[in-house]
Amino acid sequence: MSEAVAGRRVPVGRIVGLYGVQGWVKIESWTEPRTKIFDYHPWLLATAPGAVTEIAGAKGRPQGKGLVACLPGVDDRDTAAALVGSDIHVAREQLPPPGKDEYYWVDLEGLEVVTTEGTALGRVSHLFATGANDVVVVRDGERERLIPFVQGNYVRTVDLSSGRMVVDWDPEF
Repeated sequence: MSEAVAGRRVPVGRIVGLYGVQGWVKIESWTEPRTKIFDYHPWLLATAPGAVTEIAGAKGRPQGKGLVACLPGVDDRDTAAALVGSDIHVAREQLPPPGKDEYYWVDLEGLEVVTTEGTALGRVSHLFATGANDVVVVRDGERERLIPFVQGNYVRTVDLSSGRMVVDWDPEF
């Protein structure tokens, strides 16, 4: 893992509501399987812009169609209510290594993007999912390009160690 990736936080869920009167919260998990979120410790809660609260030892379980969690130090409904809407992050280092030709989006963010002819297009700003495939958002300060993240067709190579992605893409598009 590169130094640029070390220390990054990866969103894995969100606190979406309250459960009971003893400080439990309802959570939305973005992990597979969804209960895997409880295997990661500590949680880093983005409670406000720029503010991060570390929660070690969160425990939880499935409840109906969702998940509920008990957070250490959160013992009443009022304290829990202040956390609703907080995103749950974990340190990138906690995640298992991706498989062959698989990437965590956070590892792709910031990569330099060049065409197969060597024309610089900018850097990966972020990615988003569509029904058909993921899309890489590449910005160069003047314009934004949306490139389908389809390996072999549009994305030719990804080299995390050199910080570069090579794409088969028309620079004018």
